[in-house]
Amino acid sequence: MKPNNILNLTAAATLAAGLLLFAGCERPDVHGEGDGHDHSGHAHGEAKAHVETKDGVAMCTEHGVPEAECAVCNPDDAAKLKPGESLKVRLPSTNSTAIIGVETAAPETGAISDGIECMAEVSFNQNKLAQIAAPVGGILQTVDVDLGTSVQEGQAIAKIWSASIAESLAKAVLSHQTLDRERKLRAGKVTSQASLDEAEAMHRAACQQLRTLGFTEEQIEEMGKRPQEQVLMEVRAPFAGEIAERTAVRGALVEAGQPLFTLVDHSTVWAMLQIPESALARAQVGQAVELRVDSLPGKVFTGKLTWIGLAVDERTRMARARAEFDNPECLLRDKMFATARILTRRADGAMLLPPSAIQHIGGKPFVFVRQGDDLFDARAVRLGARFNGRLEVMAGVKPREQVAVNHAFAIKSAMLMSRLGAGCADD
Repeated sequence: MKPNNILNLTAAATLAAGLLLFAGCERPDVHGEGDGHDHSGHAHGEAKAHVETKDGVAMCTEHGVPEAECAVCNPDDAAKLKPGESLKVRLPSTNSTAIIGVETAAPETGAISDGIECMAEVSFNQNKLAQIAAPVGGILQTVDVDLGTSVQEGQAIAKIWSASIAESLAKAVLSHQTLDRERKLRAGKVTSQASLDEAEAMHRAACQQLRTLGFTEEQIEEMGKRPQEQVLMEVRAPFAGEIAERTAVRGALVEAGQPLFTLVDHSTVWAMLQIPESALARAQVGQAVELRVDSLPGKVFTGKLTWIGLAVDERTRMARARAEFDNPECLLRDKMFATARILTRRADGAMLLPPSAIQHIGGKPFVFVRQGDDLFDARAVRLGARFNGRLEVMAGVKPREQVAVNHAFAIKSAMLMSRLGAGCADD
């Protein structure tokens, strides 16, 4: 056990022991007259000493509160309370809070976001990633880019010489010559219209092969004027981005469809999330997502949930989901591990308390609201989100009320003493 934990346990035990010492109501030097405690000398088990009627209300004379509201005498009633309802806890003396170190404060007011915590892995935006392959088989004559090179849409990044291109060009040139001859013959009415139509169809088919490879009509016409020149197929970038992978080597023989480059636009990235099955009902496409990575402490990236999977993994009981994030500085990189928070609800002006202010009694959350120097309300509350070390109190506390935020456990101990036989409830 860590030293700090040992100190905390020791302090809690000391506080509880101190309260036990003060639990008896037999010391007039600690309890002055009029402090709400009875010092008539009656034993705790005597009903006449413990309860009297005041204005028709049965009072706990030991603690100076209505008998039905005495938390020390009736601690089990706390389990029946609804948010906003309370019992009263009278401490042994007016200086008990100073002795045990209880500190009070009003709830903080601020914005809080409720969310789903999940693990995530960063990946490239698959809609902005391209595997650039060789459009034809041939020999790589030039490779014009390297890893990390930024390219623009349509920029030539490599050139390939291909026998199939040369063959297609020869067919296009020949079909063009045939078409010109047929046009002249038809003009002189030497040939038939059918022959001319056939020549035009053959030329269109020959040119279509080149157009399929990316050549324009102007380029085809220009190449036809210089049939002896070497024709190179240009490999172009489909969009602006950065070369992330390269397998192209100058002079290499490549086949049609062989990958040459991987092009990535990293201005946006994806994060693949793992959402617990229990939280799926709260997740919806379009919700904001916060992403944090260990390598960038204090940095929070905000994106949007774009997809939620239809299946739950049978082993992990998690569903896959995807969020998209802007990444202008390229801080997020492929395969980074991260933690994500899907924001399901945002509340402005929420009342916030530290976790130390919340005590659980009978399985329900309570806070202790100061009503006097030695009097506290054990108030049932309803909690909301936990965010940045604070808990949202959705019901049960008003904005300016003073709540025990430190050593509240000691007040809880005083409330539950009767379970140990130290209280003054009638037996």
